Amino acid sequence: MSKFELKLPRMGESVAEATLTAWLKEVGDTIAMDEAVLEIATDKVDSEVPSEVEGVLLEKRFGVDDIIKVGETIAIIETDAIVETVAVSDNGNETDSEPHSDVAIEAATAIEESIEIVQKEATTASESVSDNTRFYSPLVKNIAKEEGVSTAELDAIAGSGKGGRVSKNDILAYIENRKSGAAPVAATPVISQNGGGPSTEVKVAPERPKPTPQVSVSGGDEVIEMSRMGKLIAKHMVESVATSAHVQSFIEVDVTNLVNWRKKNKDSFEKREGEKLTFTPIFMEAVAKALKTYPLMNISVKGDQVIKKKNINIGMAAALPDGNLIVPVIKNADQLNLVGMAKVVNDLADRARSNSLKPDEIQDGTYTVTNVGTFGSVFGTPIINQPQVGILALGAIRKVPAVIETEEGDFIGIRSKMYLSHSYDHRVVNGALGSMFAKAIADNLEAWDPNREI
Repeated sequence: MSKFELKLPRMGESVAEATLTAWLKEVGDTIAMDEAVLEIATDKVDSEVPSEVEGVLLEKRFGVDDIIKVGETIAIIETDAIVETVAVSDNGNETDSEPHSDVAIEAATAIEESIEIVQKEATTASESVSDNTRFYSPLVKNIAKEEGVSTAELDAIAGSGKGGRVSKNDILAYIENRKSGAAPVAATPVISQNGGGPSTEVKVAPERPKPTPQVSVSGGDEVIEMSRMGKLIAKHMVESVATSAHVQSFIEVDVTNLVNWRKKNKDSFEKREGEKLTFTPIFMEAVAKALKTYPLMNISVKGDQVIKKKNINIGMAAALPDGNLIVPVIKNADQLNLVGMAKVVNDLADRARSNSLKPDEIQDGTYTVTNVGTFGSVFGTPIINQPQVGILALGAIRKVPAVIETEEGDFIGIRSKMYLSHSYDHRVVNGALGSMFAKAIADNLEAWDPNREI
C-alpha cells in the first residue's frame, strides 16, 4: 500500500490560495481516478479538485471554510499503486519528483505537521501582538462585499474558526441576524487617553448601505435566492455601467458566402477533425484580425493611463444551464488558425457547461464577444466586461430580401444577413474608432473566400 498526497493544484498566476467549500468524499470512501474529491472557491471561480489516483480517502487535512495555499496537501489517499510525490514550491513550480515509501511519506508528514504547528503558533502570536491585521478569506471578503458588510462590521464579528477567524457560516449568520435587526451595529475599539489614563469607548458607525427600491411581496409570490455567481455578475454589471461611458455602434453584415461555405465544409471538417464547425470560431477569427488592425481597442484604463495590451485574448461569453453567464478566454487568439480556433472554442464551451473551467481560463481577457443571436435576438447592447473597453454582440443570421448590385443593374435577391452591435467605452474610444473597428469585423466576414481550404 502507498499513500498519495492530494495537493491544491496551480490555478493561474494570480491565484495563490482557495477556500474549501465542501468535501465530496468522506474518510474511508473509495475514489476513482479523476473523480472530484472536494470543492473550492477563489475570488474568480468555483471549481472541483479531482484525484490523480484511485484509492481510499485516508485523511482530510482541512475542514470546510479553511484557506488552502497552492501546493499544500489537502488529503491523503491510500492506493495500491506506487506513486510519486511531486513537490510544489511557494511560487507554484514543480521541483524534482521521486518515489517515496510509506515510511518516508509518514516521516515527511510528521515533519510537515510539526512545521504547521510552529507556523500556527507563530501566527497566533503575531495576531495577539497586532490587532489591526485580522485575516479574512477571499470567500468571506466576497460575501461581505456582496452584502454591503463594512470593515468595521467584519471586525466586530466573533469568529468560530481557527484563531478566531471568521468563517463563511459566521458571516452568513451575522447577515441573517442583521436583516432581522439582531446583529451588532458597530465595533467598539477602546482608545487610551493621556498615556494610560482612563479609557474612552468610541463607537464606530458602520458604512451605510446604498438605498434599494422597496419591493412588495404578496402571498402568492415565489422568492428565489440569487446564487453566489449571480450576485457577483450583478455587482460586476452595475460597476461596469458606473465606470464606463457606454456607446453603441451597429452594422449590418452580408454573410451569405460564409454561410454557404460552412454548409459545404462542416460535415467533412467534423469527420476529419472530430470537431463541430460552428460559426463562433469564424467570428472569433474576424474579431482577432480587427484587433490587430485597431490595437487601441485592445486596451484597459488605469486611472489616467491607457494600458495597451500586448496579447489578444478574446473572452467568449457562455450561458450556463442555471441561467448564469461565464466568460472563458481564448488566449492569443490572433495566433490560431481556423482549425485551432474551432478546437479551443469547442473545448472551452463544453467545459463551461460542465463547470470544469480552471480559474486562469476565465482571466486576462482583453476584449469580449457575446452571441445574442443564439437565442433569436437580432441585436443587443451588451455591457462592457471590465477592465476591457469593448464588447461585441453577434445577432441572429437571417435570410432577408436585399438589393444586389451587378454590372447589368440592381435586382432583389435572398441574402443571409446579421447585425453586429459594438458597445465601447467613450472615455477612451471615440465614435470614429468604435465604428471603424465594427466595420473592420464586417469587412472580414463579407470578404470570406467561398473557395477557402480548411
